[in-house]
Amino acid sequence: MAGSQMLKLRSFYLFIGLAGGMFNPYLTLLLVQNGLTSSSVGVLMAIGTLVSILVQPIWGMIVDQYRQMRLVLILSVAVPGVMAVCYQSEHFVLMALVYSIMAIFTATQAPIADSYAIVAAKKAGTTYGSIRFMASIGNAVGGYIGGLFVSLLSVTMLWVPFLALNSLAALTALTLPKKTEEDLVLRKSLSDGMGQLLRNRTFLMFLGGSFLVNQTLTAFNTYFVLAFKMSGGLPSLVGIALLIASITNVPSMLLASRVIRKIGLERTLLLGAVAYMFRWGIQWVFPDPAVMIAVQVLHGLSFGFFYIAAVEYVSHVTEKDMQATGQSVFNMVFAGLAGIVGNLLNGFLLHAGGPQLMNLACMISATLGALMMVYVSRSRKDGKTGKVRKLSMSLPSEISQQE
Repeated sequence: MAGSQMLKLRSFYLFIGLAGGMFNPYLTLLLVQNGLTSSSVGVLMAIGTLVSILVQPIWGMIVDQYRQMRLVLILSVAVPGVMAVCYQSEHFVLMALVYSIMAIFTATQAPIADSYAIVAAKKAGTTYGSIRFMASIGNAVGGYIGGLFVSLLSVTMLWVPFLALNSLAALTALTLPKKTEEDLVLRKSLSDGMGQLLRNRTFLMFLGGSFLVNQTLTAFNTYFVLAFKMSGGLPSLVGIALLIASITNVPSMLLASRVIRKIGLERTLLLGAVAYMFRWGIQWVFPDPAVMIAVQVLHGLSFGFFYIAAVEYVSHVTEKDMQATGQSVFNMVFAGLAGIVGNLLNGFLLHAGGPQLMNLACMISATLGALMMVYVSRSRKDGKTGKVRKLSMSLPSEISQQE
């Protein structure tokens, strides 16, 4: 039973990874081709992300009150797949509406899928990273294929494979159990859970550091293709850079649990933040397309380690009945608020000063985020974590042994 669940979840992550890898990096290029500027794209994406944050309590009510976890997960891939067909206009308002609808449904994808994965990993005696790494494989392959697709066909046709892959993800989600132990993590209301979490000073510092670090990721996810082109890079080489970035996530996510056992969750978070600093600093000092490709080897060490450690950190400092709430709060900051600020700020910087100015700002932001992670790490060392629950910072397999 546990093995079957693991296979389904890995397949789900693979399909959404392939879909996202093929479509998301090239969306900015599509919008600019439709007549928008990089600043306008940033505003458009910020609006969509803001709307998705505002509707989070509604999703929380649906999941908490009606126990529709599987249905919401299916909608999180099915609706964006269908809406991608509509990216064929040059009107800002229409494109903002399409992006907002996609963002509203996509916002629920990570916290719910991660809740499924964390519980399934614990049952199977393995780690969350051993499931999540399939999304990285999908992103790697999808990013490379997307580059070939754009070069050989047209960026306006990317909705076709995106819709097909999201449909496969929806069908896979349909096979997941509707009511399992995953529902146990949803019993506490979203508002009560958020209030309890946000009274934890160390958790707030963790969220602040995550925000500063991840807002820089929009410079890659949203603007890399455009920045690479502005730096003189060939469109046909973009896929190689995206492939390198995503493929490095695979060993990082598989090794993350070993690194966490050795140095701890907080220090792994700090390691990821420092990797972000070097990643953006190198591109600022050496603004060359070849360097922009080569430096993507740091993606796994930065995003891979940081994200796995962050999800595990949230899981371990929140009670069992607050898991989905904890992941939702983290996702609202990590992907939501950071996405809004990152898209607006980096879009403006790219338009005003080019890739170098954007990379400098990202390096500074990642440095500040790393400093906040130093505080989180020291709080752990001093015993001042103020945890939301009394539980040591151990991995799922270790928790099982303690219980």
